[in-house]
Amino acid sequence: DDIHTHLFTPPIFSLKTYTVMLSSKSTVGARPAAKATPKTQRKLSVVAMAGPGQRSQSGGRWRGLDAGVDMSDDQQDIARGRDMVDSKFQGGFGQGGTHNAIMSSTDYQSQGQRSFDNMLDDFYISPSFLDKLTLHVAKNFLELPKIKVPLILGIWGGKGQGKTFQTSLAYKKLDIAPIVMSAGELESGNAGEPAKLVRQRYREASDVVKKGKMCSLFINDLDAGAGRMGGSTQYTVNNQMVNATLMNIADNPTNVQLPGNYQVEEIPRVPVVATGNDFSTLYAPLIRDGRMEKFYWNPTREDRIGVALGIFKEDNVTRQDIEMLVDQFPGQSIDFFGALRARVYDDVIRQWIDTTSIEGMGALLVNNRNPVQFPTVSMNSQTLMQYGTMLVQEQDNIKRVQLADSYLDGAVLAGSDGSSVPEQAPSLIGGGF
Repeated sequence: DDIHTHLFTPPIFSLKTYTVMLSSKSTVGARPAAKATPKTQRKLSVVAMAGPGQRSQSGGRWRGLDAGVDMSDDQQDIARGRDMVDSKFQGGFGQGGTHNAIMSSTDYQSQGQRSFDNMLDDFYISPSFLDKLTLHVAKNFLELPKIKVPLILGIWGGKGQGKTFQTSLAYKKLDIAPIVMSAGELESGNAGEPAKLVRQRYREASDVVKKGKMCSLFINDLDAGAGRMGGSTQYTVNNQMVNATLMNIADNPTNVQLPGNYQVEEIPRVPVVATGNDFSTLYAPLIRDGRMEKFYWNPTREDRIGVALGIFKEDNVTRQDIEMLVDQFPGQSIDFFGALRARVYDDVIRQWIDTTSIEGMGALLVNNRNPVQFPTVSMNSQTLMQYGTMLVQEQDNIKRVQLADSYLDGAVLAGSDGSSVPEQAPSLIGGGF
């Protein structure tokens, strides 16, 4: 019994003895231990394996996947993987397979961002216009103490005065590629879609600002898309929601959420610029001073001369002739001078049509590798005055011969009222039936 007890009794070791035995085992026949890793190196290795939102400070193993470093395209990588693995891991074949890119390269680009790189720098910019837009942009990006800056700049004025073009020139001067919306995007067959699009475009511009570059939301012809043009224009729920969305963005420019996402996320503030002809058609609370700063664009004589000089710059028209032209047609808009320059080329184009024949003209105009080019047309004050007078006469004809009034009120027919020729109809000459 004593022998069995002695054989099956486990030995009792102290913790100190067990530690010494382990240390002696590890040192027998083993290589020298490596030096301890310094704290600085341990810290770098931890940063190299940092989680999302942190960038590796050293050339870590996963540095190529860090934000701002990874330049790969997941969709194209999927397409490149076709036929590189066994067919059982690829799914179906053709368009039904799994190795198809579901997005093209253009899908990654903003559909509303506008670039003015192709715009020349020798166009005239009105000093007052540039001053107003520059101040608005600067005030919205500055943090002024206890000052509420209007988010929207409303530029309004007469038709054809160059509001959109002057705004584009000012954006190019400020090196801003704005996110652009037009009046046609403010209405849709789906209720609420335009208001959602306004928020999306605003957030796109905010993302550009977040990356360290100035941006702006530019809405063309806001009154045509969200305004109410008298009793004949239907006021839809989309008009109402677009006005309400712009009001909400103006009140909370750093908290613009998409429908269905109600998380508190502060985004950079983005200045909004809107053009239009008559802002009195908009919802009155939208255009109040706290939300929208109004700027009435009425170009002065110097502005008209400056724009006209840019239009006729390649035609070697003197400043004296430009001043005489502007003074001769004082009530015309700025686009009148652009239409006048295009009208001067009518004689040259008519002569080219007579030379090539009408039947053979189409082959030279469409899909021709050698585009038709014309020499510079000589323009003098007499020619410009002649064509300018012709344009004014066409405008007067539209004002004077208003066939809609005659057709809707009395239905002038040939024989019943003398003649169907507008110039000979008594309703148009005499002023009534």
